[in-house]
Amino acid sequence: MYKMPISQKTKIIAFIAVFSALYAALRIIPTVPMIGTGATFHLSDILAPLYGILLGPYVGGLSIIIGTFAAIGLGTPAPFLGLDFFPALVVAVSLGFLVKGKWLHVVILNALLLVLYAFDPFTVNFIVTPWGTVPYLWMHIAAFIVLLSPLGRKAGQWVKSSKSTLITVGFVILAFVGTMMQHLTGGLIYETVFGNIGSMTKASFATTWNIVFYIYPWERLALIVGAVLVGVPVAKALQKFFFSPENKPVSNGQPNKSASK
Repeated sequence: MYKMPISQKTKIIAFIAVFSALYAALRIIPTVPMIGTGATFHLSDILAPLYGILLGPYVGGLSIIIGTFAAIGLGTPAPFLGLDFFPALVVAVSLGFLVKGKWLHVVILNALLLVLYAFDPFTVNFIVTPWGTVPYLWMHIAAFIVLLSPLGRKAGQWVKSSKSTLITVGFVILAFVGTMMQHLTGGLIYETVFGNIGSMTKASFATTWNIVFYIYPWERLALIVGAVLVGVPVAKALQKFFFSPENKPVSNGQPNKSASK
């Protein structure tokens, strides 16, 4: 059985401690309210993609869980029966898997979230707008198509590139896919807690979703922009520290000439 070196164990514990504390600190800071929930978004929401990309699915995900409950311990409200860490956890785990090249894992999870949300009895799948009837999940479907495309496969490698343009494009793609999966997860938790467990009616959900439909694209765009603005410079600065050379993509596809001599 492989035994992890003590130094590696120490580094992982240090990562979890530091990034959990950072997540907890930013989770204390509210930003904008979540319509129909009484809860608010937090500044920590922009960290979830970065945690998955830099720390990986396990360390990043665990840091989010610990950071969330640490913030609750410090007095931050715990909406959704304490389950509101799940959306950020899904982002970190999914993007961590994409960076590791485990694309199929994320495709399956995203597909499952889409199906569960679409068939939930409290979901409104189509919204009647002045421009016609539009699927409520139109932006989520677009993100899933991006994930299925070659862009979804390559973005995880691009964020480890030495080229600034590729890092930025990779972050945009990953943040887009991740934040839409986060929104799906949050919607499912909302419907479960307020509908299946609570007493909120289908009519009330319909009213909420008809309002949220016009707001969530801008809300998601703001989270994507925030994640990219924070994540790209951090990834560039810490690239050598987090991404080992053997995990970096070959930039030109050519063999190392010095190694062949």
